[in-house]
Amino acid sequence: MSPVLQADGLTRTFSTPAGEVPACEDVSLELEPGKLLVVRGPSGSGKTTLLNLLGGLDRPTAGSVVIDGHDLGSLDEDDLAGLRQRSIGFVFQAFGLLPVLTAAENIEVPLRIRRMAPADRDARVLELLDMVGLAEHGAQRPDELSGGQQQRVGIARALAVTPQVLLADEPTGQLDSRTAGGVMDLIVGLVHRSGVAAVVATHDPLLVERADAVLTLHDGRVVEST
Repeated sequence: MSPVLQADGLTRTFSTPAGEVPACEDVSLELEPGKLLVVRGPSGSGKTTLLNLLGGLDRPTAGSVVIDGHDLGSLDEDDLAGLRQRSIGFVFQAFGLLPVLTAAENIEVPLRIRRMAPADRDARVLELLDMVGLAEHGAQRPDELSGGQQQRVGIARALAVTPQVLLADEPTGQLDSRTAGGVMDLIVGLVHRSGVAAVVATHDPLLVERADAVLTLHDGRVVEST
């Protein structure tokens, strides 16, 4: 099976008063559909920077990212935004839900952006709520949901447009261990069932154990790849 995500020599350097600081340096990886890659490392090791580069939220200083045959570096901002909407789902540590919207309405946002027909949109939202175990909670707003439930809504929203690549930055970082276990089970199951290729940055050793591949970063460089 061909990789859906490839990075080659990915480097991102930031200018500081003390000089140039590499936050990500010469990172290469590839990931096939239905596989889970965990990126681990201490705080400041470059995990978030790497995810931002892979998702086209930031441009590399050097190197390339290719998603489904599209070189992100060759795309202008409009085309890059279109690729993100079509092919990439993002899950954030802080959930990133809109507080004035219900769970169902939060999931619906990317479908509205894609201008999906209302009937198809409603059906997709119900399908996603059921998929993440929240079929009875679609009318609740984020402040009426637990942390674990909010993260499930975030995952459902990320999967709304059936992306090829899922990027998750510390998705269990704000959850207690029991709730985190449920979210990890959900992510692993969805990856293997839906065929999405997932890159998850995490400190959680239990998720590391369940990964198909593990990349360990230190000071922006890969120190171990298994």
